[in-house]
Amino acid sequence: MVDAVQFQREAEALLPALYRISYGILRARQDAEDAVQQALLKAWAGKHRAAQEAFRAWLTRIVINESRNIQRHRMRVVPSDTLPEGSSPAFDAPDLDVMEAVYRLPERLRVPFLMKYAAEYKEREIAQATRLPLSTVKNRLARARQLLRDDLSDQEVSFP
Repeated sequence: MVDAVQFQREAEALLPALYRISYGILRARQDAEDAVQQALLKAWAGKHRAAQEAFRAWLTRIVINESRNIQRHRMRVVPSDTLPEGSSPAFDAPDLDVMEAVYRLPERLRVPFLMKYAAEYKEREIAQATRLPLSTVKNRLARARQLLRDDLSDQEVSFP
């Protein structure tokens, strides 16, 4: 169980990562902000169910679900070959070509990739938050890296 002070402290620390993950799904700053706010409201209401050791994965799962809910319900379509002006508030892309390539990845590969490299989640945390086996997360990360290498073959790309 997470108390109110812990919830606030940990949620604030996770905000940039949560925005990056949501933005990676929705590709619209306002929608990502809405998804994170809705997720925080739902998490606050259910904070008594959260295990302290799994809080990060639990809150991330709620953000992913809210992002997908907004994605399902919104009427407008954002083409994948265009990006909004500027960047998301929590993420400054060092290279626009690389970020465009990341956003061209299928969502099932893009979300774990952003969690790993933009939000610095460990593979085990990604598995927990996405409810996927660890081996699936590792395979999706490897596949995303390979697709990005192929897509950006004219540029020098390396992943930590």
